[in-house]
Parts: sequence; C-alpha cells; structure tokens
Amino acid sequence: MTAAVDNSSGPTDLAPAAPARAVSRRVLLASTVGSAIEWYDFYLYSTASALVLGPLFFPSHSATAGTLASFATYAAGFVARPFGGIIFGHLGDRIGRKAMLVCTLLIMGVATFLVGVLPTYEQAGILAPILLVTLRVVQGIGIGGEWGGGVLMSGEHAPAGRRGLFASYPASGFPIGLCASTAMFQAVSRMPSDELLSWGWRLPFLASIVLVVVGLLVRLGVAESPEFARLRSEGKQPRLPLSDAVRQGPLQVVRGVFAALGLAMVVSVYTVYLLSYASSGPVADHRSDVLDALLVGALVEACVLPAAGWLSDRVGRRPVMLCGYGVCAVVGIVAPRWLTSGDSVLMTLTFVLAMGLGHALIYGAFSAFLIDMFPVGHRYSALAVTYQLGATIASFGPLAAAAIAGSHRTAAPGVFLLWGCLLAAAVAVAAGRTRRADADPREPMGPGHGEASPHAGTPDDQIPAPAPVD
Repeated sequence: MTAAVDNSSGPTDLAPAAPARAVSRRVLLASTVGSAIEWYDFYLYSTASALVLGPLFFPSHSATAGTLASFATYAAGFVARPFGGIIFGHLGDRIGRKAMLVCTLLIMGVATFLVGVLPTYEQAGILAPILLVTLRVVQGIGIGGEWGGGVLMSGEHAPAGRRGLFASYPASGFPIGLCASTAMFQAVSRMPSDELLSWGWRLPFLASIVLVVVGLLVRLGVAESPEFARLRSEGKQPRLPLSDAVRQGPLQVVRGVFAALGLAMVVSVYTVYLLSYASSGPVADHRSDVLDALLVGALVEACVLPAAGWLSDRVGRRPVMLCGYGVCAVVGIVAPRWLTSGDSVLMTLTFVLAMGLGHALIYGAFSAFLIDMFPVGHRYSALAVTYQLGATIASFGPLAAAAIAGSHRTAAPGVFLLWGCLLAAAVAVAAGRTRRADADPREPMGPGHGEASPHAGTPDDQIPAPAPVD
C-alpha cells in the first residue's frame, strides 16, 4: 500500500502543488500591494489633517477651530465607509471579489490625485473645503469596499489551517501604506514652511496616480476567490447578502463592530489625535522627529502582522487580539508624556509598542476572526459593514477628544476614550463562539477560537499538519 502511494498517488497528488502555490503567491501579492496603495491614499489625509490642512482650507478659524474642522473632514471619509461597505459588499457577494477590488483601487486613486490639485481657501473661498470634503467622502466609499475584498481574496485562497496567516498579508497593507504616506509627508515637512503650504503638501497626493497604475497591473492578473467561484458555479449567491448576515447572525455582527471599534480607535488616537497633540506642543519644532517615530512604528508593524496571523492559527484569534488590546491600553498611560518629551527614542518607542506590537497583534488576527464568523454567501457584506461601522465610530475619536480638550492642551480625553473602546472591544472578542456553522472542519480551532479543536481526542500522529506556506 505504501508503494502504491509513493509510486502512483504521489506524483498525481503533488502535480498541482506548484501551480497552486504560484496562484497563492500572486493573490497575496495583489491583495497586499493593492491594500498598501489604498491605505496610502487614505492616510495621506489623516497625516495632512494633523499637519497642514487646517490653515490651507479653514484659515478663518482659530488654530483650535481649524484643527477641529480638519478632523471633522477626516471623519467625513469614515462616515462614507459603511456606505462603501454596503455597496461593494453587496456586489462582491453577488458578482465577485476581484472586480470590486479593481473598482475600489480606481476610485481611491483618482480621488486622492484630485486632492492634490484642489485650490485652497485663499484661491477658491468656500468652494475649496466643499471640494475637499466631497473627495474625502469618495475616498471613504472606496476604502469601505477595499478592506473586505482584500482580506477575502487572501483568506479564501488559504490552505486549511493557514487562514490567519494568509488574511494578515493584506492587513499588512495598512502599515505599509501608513509608512509610505508618513514617509512622504516626513520628506516634504523638511521644506521651508512657506513652500510646504504653497505647493509641497500636494506632492504626496499627486504621486498616488503612479502607484494606482502599478496596483491595477497586479490585481488584473489574479484569479477569483475559489470559495466564491464555487458558490457562483452552483448559483447560490444570496439576493440580499447583508440582510441575510443581520438576520442569521445579529450577535456576530455586533461583536464584529465592537472588535473593529477597538482596532480603529487605536489608529485614530495614536496616529491622528496624539500626533497632532505632539506636533503642536513643546516639540512642535521637532515635527519631523515625531513623523520619523511613526514611520518606524509602521515598519515594525508591517513585519509583525504576518507573525500575528500565523500565531492566531496556532493559539486562536482571541488570545492574540486580547493581548494586543492590552498592550495598546498600557502604552496609552505613558504615550502623551513620551511623545512630548523631545526624546526621539521615547517617541519611537511609543509608536513601536502601540502600533508595531499592540495594533499588529489585534489586526493580524482580526481579519481571520471575522472571516471565521460568517459563511461565504454573505461574507463580503458582513466583513465590510461590521469593520467599517466600527471604524466610522472610532473616526470621531480625535474630533470628540479635541472638542473636550478645547483650548486646554491635554491628551487625557483621547486616552480615556481609547481605554473605553478597548475595554468594549475586549469584551466583544472574549464573548461567544467564532466558528461558523459551515466552517471547514479541517481548520484547527483551538481554545482561543471559542470551542475545542476538531482534533480533540485524536492521536497526535493522526492529526494532519498544516500545509506549508511559501
């Protein structure tokens, strides 16, 4: 029998392995590169809102009011994200994941490029902030559909037991995009102030068009998700996928929203509110040092994210995410002091711990955490809407904290808001079960996923090992 397996079955079984690995690599590359480009486009604005957009588009206000106005425009993009999630989630569950990823990339790229050619308030008056808000809303619609499609393309191509790792790769696009956008503004922030406010701030936005062309070339060459392709071949796409998701798993949707709230609030507080807090205080003259620190934190996160996804395949999604929430909460105690210390080491350590470790642990397991909860028929809609609702609520964090602080320079409102959201997220993640009713029984769960491993009671030598990932 062994000989038969070795001599006959072996070559036949191994024949498709190389093409399958090649397809997986292409999908991971397309999802990660496209995600990085779209997050670059989206977070260009968050960095710009903290640094330059206030005086350019809201100059008639006081410094505090101008910051509030730019943060409100930042939040406008998040308000549009659930609508993008609804639109592209529905189409993604009905038509396919690949087509939606191409559409969202085009939408984000064009909107970001147009921000770079906008007239300022001095040049166009009230029309300037109106156009800025409009383009920010278009960005929000695009990114609202991007995230769910990107993680699904990778997660649904994953071998059994590797979903956490595969789904973490497009998640890596977030810190890569954040890193790229921060690096661009870090470079232009070294320009003389008058040149920066005159034309230098436009360069990072204009550069996005080149990245979009690269992303399109990569994404057009990938195959459709095999799980969705199988569903489509059977003609089983639901007519109203979002309605099915809410009706069949309302508690799962609520858990997903709160988990996303904690994840997104980390980004809103650390990379927007505290960045603005540090840049406008005693270390305002060292603004580029603060951006350097954020850049290092983003680089570390890009490296840690796949490791967090891999770890979630071994010990479960929940333990990894809960550890991440805890790290972000603890760092919040010292972050305001460290970021205004003028010490570049402490500034860097703040972002390395908060983003490079804490946020990476949450985000690395988060995508697979949501994928595990919903069946393929309405998975795109469920993922997109739950994540975007949580992110939308979190986007008002900087605005709310700045409004509470008023003219008083304090980071306390942002930190307390962060702690409250992290606590709510941790409770949501720790509660309930994760495995779907239609989950692949080959996927190892472990105690961290909410129930016993499907191999419980099986002799160790009979438990199938996870397929290797190249």
